Amino acid sequence: MENNYNYLILFQLKLFLRKDEIKMKKKYAIIIIIVIMILIALASIIIYNMTAGSKKNYEIEQVREYNYFILKQNDLYGVMDKKGNTIIAPEYSEIIIPNPQKAVFVCHQGDAIKILNEQKEEILTQYNKVQPIRLQNITSDLMYEKSVLKYEKDGKYGLVNFGGKTITKPIYDEIDSLPYKEGELLVKQNEKYGVINIVGTKIIEMEYDKIQVDGYYTDENGYQYAGYVVSIKTTEGYRYGYLNDKGKEILGTEYNDIARVTEIEDYHNAYLICAKNGQYGITKNAEKILENEYQSIRYDTTNQVFVVEKSKKYGIANLEGKLVIPIQYNQIDITGIYLYAENEQGTTVYNNDGTQANIDSNISVLKTSNDKYQIKINNENGTKYGVIDQEGKQLIEEKYNYVEYLYDNYFIVSNENGKLGIVDDKETVKVEINHDSLQRIQETDLIQTTSTENKMTQIYAKSMEKICEMLDASIEMKDDYVKIYNETETRYFNKEGKALKNNEVYPNNKLFVKVENNQYGFVDYKGNLVVDYQYDKAYEFNQYGFATVKKGGKWGAIDENGQEVVAPIYEFKNQQEPSFIGSYYRVTYGFGEFYYTDAE
Repeated sequence: MENNYNYLILFQLKLFLRKDEIKMKKKYAIIIIIVIMILIALASIIIYNMTAGSKKNYEIEQVREYNYFILKQNDLYGVMDKKGNTIIAPEYSEIIIPNPQKAVFVCHQGDAIKILNEQKEEILTQYNKVQPIRLQNITSDLMYEKSVLKYEKDGKYGLVNFGGKTITKPIYDEIDSLPYKEGELLVKQNEKYGVINIVGTKIIEMEYDKIQVDGYYTDENGYQYAGYVVSIKTTEGYRYGYLNDKGKEILGTEYNDIARVTEIEDYHNAYLICAKNGQYGITKNAEKILENEYQSIRYDTTNQVFVVEKSKKYGIANLEGKLVIPIQYNQIDITGIYLYAENEQGTTVYNNDGTQANIDSNISVLKTSNDKYQIKINNENGTKYGVIDQEGKQLIEEKYNYVEYLYDNYFIVSNENGKLGIVDDKETVKVEINHDSLQRIQETDLIQTTSTENKMTQIYAKSMEKICEMLDASIEMKDDYVKIYNETETRYFNKEGKALKNNEVYPNNKLFVKVENNQYGFVDYKGNLVVDYQYDKAYEFNQYGFATVKKGGKWGAIDENGQEVVAPIYEFKNQQEPSFIGSYYRVTYGFGEFYYTDAE
């Protein structure tokens, strides 16, 4: 009996432990399920964010070479290739080549539109009224989206790529380019606007009456990180909101106006001046840093501060929205690194952090791109410029009418006669102060000076050594070199000022210009004469294998073998250097757009 009792206790104990084990297993199973659910949720968030981020992950096609050009004859248009061969005869009222690298030609004949390829075959015939999409507010001779076209069906529009693949169904009332944003398209549906990109991904829902790009631009990324000012129409007028560059709403449509401070180069944070009921405030993204209680707000780039106005008094706020100078002044002017606050007691000079500056109110100091130097301006007896170092030590006396930092330890200065020259930080004259214009050639270390009286242009290297002097010179910046030329002479330099030979500048050319006794001919790479010295002027061969020549005041062209493809028969009054492909010359019109023709 006792054994049975012990067995029963043991059985109950095992059963209890078994139940406890089951509970533990269930508990672990629940924990595992919860962990799996958390991981799935995290994965979903990551995928969503990647998808949201990928809304803009499309490639704008880069045109590396022109294979096709518009040809005009007798006021009709066709297409030719880069050798001057006619691909499509000039018989259309208009032709558009959206991407000159690809054989997709939009040909208009009155209201009828055909899309032709290089074999003159009609393509994209399964789509109706196919049209290119013209870019807006983009400076380029490529004025259309380069990989997509829009088409129409039953009064609605969709997108198709150049290969004939449907990108979107015809569901939009309108499709147009979005100003400043190549690759993004403004679409309309049910009287509301949204934004999609060229692969059809929706960036902004179609729920707004207006959509504008905020204007944020950097040299490195263009308008890539610009956001959107959106608006809806109410009974009281338009109300504005703001979306970031990914299309995420930052501010709802509740403001009378919104403008981004585009001078603040921070693509992670958009500083927005917002108006509401006639009062201005500032948000940093969605964070309010200045309440809507000011009559005006303006931004100073040098000091990175806001000048704010309230009740006709002025103060200064920093980028965090803190008032560093109280709103008690009748006027605040900013010149250089100092802030000049005026009231009835006079002018107080402040640093940009709101501390009082120990400097005369007649003195202004400008930053330069080199922290070692600052431009000092003395306004006490007329405005005079000089240079000080970062400790305030005088380097160049305030005696010039103007001073501008150049590079290294060099400064452009102007004297009381308005003449320009260059001095170093010890005030040693490096380029005589007797020039009418003086400037750095863009993207190089070269300096260009010009004197109006004798029309002489001089070029200086970074070391301030004069490397070129030419009368009535024109200057062209190319990718890897600078071209300086006039009617009788052409010279080349790299961006550091080293002189280049024409066969170094054009290593792929077969022939090169050479001058003898003021007559132009062409020699080969070894200097052997191929085209006799018979022309009054000649230019090097272009990338298409044709060189422009001039004789008796008229222009023509030769091919890379030295044969005339068109005798000098053309007179060009406004073109200093005509460009030919075969027997056709280039005509530029509009905003950099061009065609080729042989019309005299």
